[in-house]
Amino acid sequence: MKRVLLSAAMFLLFAAPAVAAGPSPGAPGIGDPLFPTLGNGGYDVQHYDVDVRYGKAFTDPVEGTVTILARATQALSRFNLDFAGRSVGGVVVNGAPAQWRREGSELIITPRKAIKDRALFVVTVSKYVAVPTVPNDDDPTSTALFVHPSGTATAPQPDLARYFLPSNDHPRDKASFDFRFDVPAGQTAVANGVPLAKWTSGGRTHSVFVQRQPMATELIQMAVGDYDVTNEGFHNGVLLREVTAKPLTAQYLPLLDPTRSQLDWMRARAGAYPFDLYGSLVVDAGLGFALETQTLELIDTFWYEDYGKGTWDATLLHEMSHMWFGDSVAPYSWSDLWLNEGHASWYEFTWGEENGVLEEDTTGYPDDQGYATLDELMKAVYAHGDEWRAESGPVAAPSSPDELFAYQRYHGGALVLYALRQKVGNAAFLRIERAYPERFRDRSVTTDDFIALAAQVSGRPDVVPFLREWVYGTKTPPMPGHPDWTVNAPSTQRTATIPGRRAPRR
Repeated sequence: MKRVLLSAAMFLLFAAPAVAAGPSPGAPGIGDPLFPTLGNGGYDVQHYDVDVRYGKAFTDPVEGTVTILARATQALSRFNLDFAGRSVGGVVVNGAPAQWRREGSELIITPRKAIKDRALFVVTVSKYVAVPTVPNDDDPTSTALFVHPSGTATAPQPDLARYFLPSNDHPRDKASFDFRFDVPAGQTAVANGVPLAKWTSGGRTHSVFVQRQPMATELIQMAVGDYDVTNEGFHNGVLLREVTAKPLTAQYLPLLDPTRSQLDWMRARAGAYPFDLYGSLVVDAGLGFALETQTLELIDTFWYEDYGKGTWDATLLHEMSHMWFGDSVAPYSWSDLWLNEGHASWYEFTWGEENGVLEEDTTGYPDDQGYATLDELMKAVYAHGDEWRAESGPVAAPSSPDELFAYQRYHGGALVLYALRQKVGNAAFLRIERAYPERFRDRSVTTDDFIALAAQVSGRPDVVPFLREWVYGTKTPPMPGHPDWTVNAPSTQRTATIPGRRAPRR
């Protein structure tokens, strides 16, 4: 009898429900290997309501209030937001003033009452201040909220939204957005998403925009200044909106004419366009990069003035393809960036081959003379495979944050897709490419998610080890169908560089 009672007691002990853990601080980082303190743990943002007031001069500080709806993923005694702007006025959580302090780029918030696990909560950061800056090649942060002769705009990739918005600044935590602008009358404000309202009173113009599909903070576009907004109507259900700095409109608005045909070209390969509207923002600046800010890609005059219309058109296509690959489907960690840039480069190159504008100097080497076909370009990229793996890490494993935007993620990522097409055939490859943005729409995904999908859609389990070797291996694998292709031996000196911290196309 004692034995029976003891067994019953042990059953009750082990069968008893676990006691819920008490409240504890959310992690100061979301868990990204390349950026350990970027993003934050303990909650999942559902929505941002951003309310900003701009001064008369483009260089004036911007004052804002952001209200964030989030769901706790643990019981929270405190939590962090990312913010590297000038100052914060106050913080309220669930209607009650909260204690807060700043440590570097972390805004550490302690609510009056702990937040229960899985509970929705609202945090408002009021009267925060961000300062627009002039772009400086020696300071990547200077393009977060930047000034040009016709106004301001934002370029927050990868970790710069924290300079103008308290947020969970990582693409793993996507959310919907409302943007509310209060600007001097005569200036124009634009943002991601659909324009909802606009009115002027007391010498100030107010505008509201709604980005209803989830968006990563690195894709925020908030532009204020002397802009022309040209509404081009609907094209196959997509509202087209072009925004140009006023001094550039006459010259550059006609250069955006390829938008319709490029949208059709991308839809035929990647499926339905994932957002409500699309267009470009052309700024009066020489940034030296373009950026896929969601629904309103950012581009400067550099691409046309320095390289001509062929490169300009290819850049438009590159950034447009990101709406599927990088915006709608975002990277889970920054080491997964090749899923964005490899795909965008792939579509840029295949479109360029079809339209006779495969770019010259495509890999950054002085001996490049341009390529007539995609095969020729991929052979040249393949030759540099071991060099790039030694210099900046495997395609899906950048060796450091400074190597994130190396050619390996762009041309090297496109080479992985070329190898996959060689492996499974064109028909299966096209099915994979359409399934990827459809299945993972509005989500953040890993490289292994893509590999598993490719194996499933193609019906080829051997695709898993094949792709893992291509994206994680330290040596470039043989190219299917091209046994004659060879790789150069790694050099003791770096063989290719990219101006500044980022690649020209993002």
